[in-house]
Parts: sequence; structure tokens; C-alpha cells
Amino acid sequence: MIIMNTQKIYSYIKVLAVIGVLLSVYLMWQQLFQPAFKPCSINATINCDAVINGPVAKTLGIPTPLYGLVGYIVILFAAFKQNKKLLMSMATFGLGFCLYLGYVELFQLKVVCPVCISCQLVMAAIFVLGFKLKKNKLPPEQEK
Repeated sequence: MIIMNTQKIYSYIKVLAVIGVLLSVYLMWQQLFQPAFKPCSINATINCDAVINGPVAKTLGIPTPLYGLVGYIVILFAAFKQNKKLLMSMATFGLGFCLYLGYVELFQLKVVCPVCISCQLVMAAIFVLGFKLKKNKLPPEQEK
């Protein structure tokens, strides 16, 4: 079993959180400005319109991509502060939210949003790395 040091895990989480922020900003931009060029909309089944304009465009009256944007920013902050509890709390909420959206998209709306799937994979990776951080019991002198 490979034991990663804590600093390396936090670095991976930071990179993943930045990717998540970029994906969320892309979805927000698509939702707010409705550009003519939509690289995410390939056909009726593979498109981001369900998140941009459809039934899951807003959750509790708030644009759904904004949840992702705020969540990834909080995760990035938690990674810089090395706050495991905040990181795992946000990653757990984020993963649950992503799984819910994935379920609605796939099984109720019958669409696949490539950007959403990317967000879901990023959040799952952050969750796994956060879980490794939580289980990592290295002495402080070995963590650097």
C-alpha cells in the first residue's frame, strides 16, 4: 500500500479544486450569457442544456452551477488552510449533490452533460483524497 504524504495530497486537491472552479465558471457563463457557440451541446442526449436551461438549472432558486463554484472555492480554501474537517464536509456535501444531479440528468431527463460528469469525477477524486487525508496517520516529521 502506497502512503502519500499529506502535502502532496493537499496539492492534488488544490489542482482538482481549481479544475472544478473552471468547470463551474464555464457552466455559469453558459447559463448567464447563452452564447450561440455551445461546445457542450453535441446532440439531444449529450448536452449541457439541462443544467443551463432545463429543470435542474436552478436548485432552490439559485443557479445550480453556483453551488459547484462556491463548493470548489471552499474546498480550495480548506486545502490551503489544511482544514481536513471543512474539506471533508464540503467534499461529502458536494459528492452527494453531484450524485443527485447525475441521477436526475441520467434517469429522469435522459441527458448526459459532459461538463457535469467532469465536475462529478473531480468531486469524487477530491472526496477520495480527503478520505485518504483523514485516514493518513503519519507522524508530523514524515508529512513534509
